[in-house]
Amino acid sequence: MDIGQKLRTIRKQRGLSQRELATRAGLTNGTISLIEKNRTSPSVASLKSLLDAIPISMAEFFSTLEQSDTPKVFYTADEFTEVSPSRPGQVSLRQLGDAEHHSLQVLHETYPAGADTGPEWLSHDGEEAGVVVRGSIEVTVDGNISVLNTGDGYLFDSTLPHRFRNTSDEICEVISACTPPSF
Repeated sequence: MDIGQKLRTIRKQRGLSQRELATRAGLTNGTISLIEKNRTSPSVASLKSLLDAIPISMAEFFSTLEQSDTPKVFYTADEFTEVSPSRPGQVSLRQLGDAEHHSLQVLHETYPAGADTGPEWLSHDGEEAGVVVRGSIEVTVDGNISVLNTGDGYLFDSTLPHRFRNTSDEICEVISACTPPSF
């Protein structure tokens, strides 16, 4: 998916200038321009702030059209939606199915060494849970910090401010779920 092109298209459809979107999202219009030209990739938190400012949900932004009379049940790895595409040193979030058509969102998250969800705290309606399937991740929820290792998990009210950070030298993978879908 071309995140920059999609953001530009939706911004224009909503009648927003880069400057107005930047002001609403607390970013510079130069940052919006760089994202729309795919010269920089926004952090998960920055992208969420941008989409909240439009407003549009992450699920709607990244929705893939499941056009079929029969609901899709099985997905191959290449059919996951890249919510936050993998770039060197950045978090990769791959979504199972089209979260816009379901009440549950499932993500395969990959955190390279030193990667995090960004400086902004995440907060959204619902509940969030996950299990670390490889490596370790520092999770902060409402000021409480814990380092979770392979096999450990979390479950919390996602209206509480939270963030994820890989403080190790190894890749971390997490399988997570959120209800209702927020990304």
